[in-house]
Amino acid sequence: MMKSTPDVLVGFVLPLMMMIVMLHGCVPCRCKGTTKWVHQNCLQRWIDEKQKGNSTAKVACPQCNTEYMIIFPKLGPIVYIMDIADKIIYKMCPFVAGGIFIGSVYWTAVTYGAVTVMQVLGHKEGLNVMERADPLFLLIGLPTIPVMLILGKMVRWEDYVLRLWRKHSSKLPLLNYLFPDEYSRLTRVPAETVPLSDPISATRVLCGALIMPTIATIVGKLMFGSVESNFQRTLLGGIAFIAIKGVLKIYYKQQQYLRQANRIILDFPEETTCAAQTPPQ
Repeated sequence: MMKSTPDVLVGFVLPLMMMIVMLHGCVPCRCKGTTKWVHQNCLQRWIDEKQKGNSTAKVACPQCNTEYMIIFPKLGPIVYIMDIADKIIYKMCPFVAGGIFIGSVYWTAVTYGAVTVMQVLGHKEGLNVMERADPLFLLIGLPTIPVMLILGKMVRWEDYVLRLWRKHSSKLPLLNYLFPDEYSRLTRVPAETVPLSDPISATRVLCGALIMPTIATIVGKLMFGSVESNFQRTLLGGIAFIAIKGVLKIYYKQQQYLRQANRIILDFPEETTCAAQTPPQ
């Protein structure tokens, strides 16, 4: 019995299509069935999209997670040497950039420390001290000046004093006279603010710490101008500024604490809103 024309076409076309797929396709992973075949051009384009220009990046099948075995043609000796040099430069650049950044920060700290020494001791005396000092001591000591200023700025001694104030103020008659019935008006205990909780607070600490020697010098000249020693005058000015600022900060924080503790939340004006939304008859 002869086969019909459609059966003959199916029997001839299907093997032909399979041969075409086998000739122009590949099996790059462990996928089974019809999903194991993929066109070389499609796979190459997909790998290009995944590597994004980095030919050394590894790419795996999204279905079976099999890593594709990518083989490149052999390179000539000149191109091979250039390829190795390019890979070495690619791996070394992050370390070199990090070293340059750290070196820049270090020498900036050294410069700031030297300027601070001349500012605190006086220009001539500061230069004489640094000229007589050991160079190794200067390379280690000068960068620690901004570091110590920043660490000192991060010590929040005002909060410790404020907690003692809130705990023992009721036992001190002078505080009760200056701030009468302040704790009797507390309706709740508000949550404390977290220090350095945002980038702006961190930058404020950094700027305040680095500008502290200048402020101490100015305050020392204004309040202790009779002191002949530049160092003693600057030291007294810094202590006076920290004390005055601390007292004002403690008072400000306490008032903000009381303000937060005695805040109220109003009821929602439901009747007024409903009356406003009701159209007139």
